[in-house]
Amino acid sequence: MNKSKGHFYWAISLLSLCSSFQSAHAAEAFNAESPWMFGDWNGKRTELQQKGYDFSFGYTGELATLLDSKNHSSHGTEYADQFAIGSHVDLEKVLGWKDTEAQITITERNGRSLSQTSDALAGQLSSTQEVWGRGQTWRLTDFWIKKKFFDQKLDIKMGRFGEGEDFNSFDCDFQNLALCGSQVGNWVGDQWYNWPVSQWAARVKYNIQSDLYAQVGAYEYNPENLERGKGFNLSTDGSHGAIIPAEIVWQPKLSVAKLSGEYRLGYYYSTVDTQRIKNPNETDHKQGGWLVAKQQLTAHHGDARRGLTGFINLTLHDSDTNTVDNMQNIGLVYKGPFDARPQDDVAIGFSRISINNDVNNTQIRQQDEEYNTEIYYGVHATNWLTIRPNVQYIRHVGAYKDGENAWVGGIKFQTAF
Repeated sequence: MNKSKGHFYWAISLLSLCSSFQSAHAAEAFNAESPWMFGDWNGKRTELQQKGYDFSFGYTGELATLLDSKNHSSHGTEYADQFAIGSHVDLEKVLGWKDTEAQITITERNGRSLSQTSDALAGQLSSTQEVWGRGQTWRLTDFWIKKKFFDQKLDIKMGRFGEGEDFNSFDCDFQNLALCGSQVGNWVGDQWYNWPVSQWAARVKYNIQSDLYAQVGAYEYNPENLERGKGFNLSTDGSHGAIIPAEIVWQPKLSVAKLSGEYRLGYYYSTVDTQRIKNPNETDHKQGGWLVAKQQLTAHHGDARRGLTGFINLTLHDSDTNTVDNMQNIGLVYKGPFDARPQDDVAIGFSRISINNDVNNTQIRQQDEEYNTEIYYGVHATNWLTIRPNVQYIRHVGAYKDGENAWVGGIKFQTAF
C-alpha cells in the first residue's frame, strides 16, 4: 500500500471511530455541538482561551479519482492531506501588551496528487487536490506578531507568513485549486508564496472606516524557502528581492437583511530581476493586479446565516515575464439549502486560466485556455467535521487546444481536533 492510500484509510478509520463513539457514548470529546473533536479538555481549553492561549489542530484530506476522460482509459485514485498545528496568543492578556497578538503554525503535508500521476491530467495548470504541493514536508507556516495603534486604526504585522493570508485572500472550500484561496499565488507561484510556505514579511493596514481598509506589504523572495529540507529556514542568505502588494478592501453589510460582502482591489510588484519570455537574455519585473468580489445575495427566510452567495475572482499578470497572463473564476454557494440540514452548503464554480500568447512563440504545441469546473455538497456532519463530496470537469488539460477533457470525483475532509 502506498503512503497516500495509507493516510486515506487512516482518515476513514478515524472518522468512523469518532462517529461510533459519538453515537454510543455521546462523550464530550466527540460531541457534535463542540467546535473540537477532542472536546474542551474538561474545561481547560476554554480556560486557556480566556487567559489568552488558543490552540488549534486541524486536518484536511482530499481524495481524487479519475471517472472518465476523452482519450485515456486508465483510471487512478490518489489521496493527499495536511496537518496544521497552531497557537494564537493574546499578548495583552498574557503580558499586558495592549492590542498585541502572535501566531505560530506548523504544517505537514503528505500524499500524492492525481494531477501529477494520471496520464489524463498530465500538464494540468490547476490541480484536482489543492492541499497537495510545495513539498510534502514539515513547515513553519506562521511565526508572526501583530500590534494595533491609534485606537486600533493602524495594524502592523511582522514575522514569517505568506502573501495570501492578507492579500488577494479567498475561501478554500472547493477542492480544485483554481477555485480555492489566493489565485495570484497559483499563477505567479515562482515568486508569490501562498500557504504553507512562509517568508520574512511585513504588512501595514489602516482602517479608514469600520468597513473599509487599505494595506501594503513587503515579502522576501527567497527560493530556498521552497526546498523540502528548509521548511524551518529562517536565514535570508538566498534572498533576491521582494514582492510588494497593495490592496484596498471593502466589507459592507447591504440591504435591511445586512448581507455580508467583501470586495478586494489590489496590485503587486516584484523587485526581482526575471527573464523575459520573448527574449531570455533580457530581464524585467513581474507585476499584476486582482479583483475579488464576494457578496451574499439572499437570506433564507430572514436568516442571514443561510442563503445564496456569489463570488468572482479576476487576476491579470504582465505578459513580459509570466506564463499565465490572466485567470477568472466565478461561482455560487448556498448555505443551509434544507431546513433539516441548516449548516450544509452546496456550491458550483467555474474557472478559466489563460496562457500568455508569447509562450506559444517559443514552443511547437500551442496553448490557449484551461477550464476547471467543480460542484460540491458540503455535509456539516458535526461542528468539527465537514465532508464535501465533489465532481470536477477539466476541459483542455494543460490549456492545449487538442488537450484532454476529464471528469474527476473527489471528497474533501476538514476536521478540527
